[in-house]
Amino acid sequence: MKLELTRPIAFFDLETTGINIAKDRIVEISILKVFPNGNKESKTWLVNPEMEIPAASSEIHGITNEKVATEPTFKQLAPQVHELIKGCDLAGFNSNRFDVPLLAEEMLRVGVDFDLDNVKFVDVQTIFHKKEQRTLTAGYKFYCDKDLEGAHSAEADTNATYEILLAQIEKYDDIGTNVADLSAYSSHKKRADFAGFIQFNDKDEEVFTFGKYKNRTVLEVLAENPGYYNWIMNADFPLYTKKVLTSIRLKTLNNKLK
Repeated sequence: MKLELTRPIAFFDLETTGINIAKDRIVEISILKVFPNGNKESKTWLVNPEMEIPAASSEIHGITNEKVATEPTFKQLAPQVHELIKGCDLAGFNSNRFDVPLLAEEMLRVGVDFDLDNVKFVDVQTIFHKKEQRTLTAGYKFYCDKDLEGAHSAEADTNATYEILLAQIEKYDDIGTNVADLSAYSSHKKRADFAGFIQFNDKDEEVFTFGKYKNRTVLEVLAENPGYYNWIMNADFPLYTKKVLTSIRLKTLNNKLK
């Protein structure tokens, strides 16, 4: 079996200053774009994060402040990155929980309206964990029988992720071969925002997942306490979470005007 595509899919990986989606920045991004006809296009950029890279992070991915000092900022690279992945579904390793939300933050931070409404997401780590419960390096050895050279470099991790997915499609006949099936299998509870602050309940209603309004619908909370919206917008929540919340609020206001 092979990966079935009806439109391009972009495998990508980020190396960052840390793991805080709202505060940390990209220091390296690698994208492998795979087309339905099997052609591939790849690009890797080092990125000046415009902030100090903690030593603990540099120890993991090997990217230091000196290495990126003369590299372009994400604001300078954003148009190229956006053009490369525009019209693509997205895939990665732990991408639904980290890479996608952090990339969305970076895009929104520099003024790019990163619309993910019609994008399907394939998280290779989720498939792996549901099947084998291992790490990327172990997964590469398990599925591809290769040692992962250059682990924690964005390019090596991106290419390994693509190879693992192809091997998973060969190995498991119940995960699907097209992006819709793979996306469904690699998803956990349906989220309205990638950080998981707003999810959908069994009735497909948006609900808060935190704080005093946990498990209550967004609509009833905003109706009961309109100031809660302003509190979230001014607090340290990811920009994409704020975008989703604003969209829900605007829909409510528009419905009232009809």
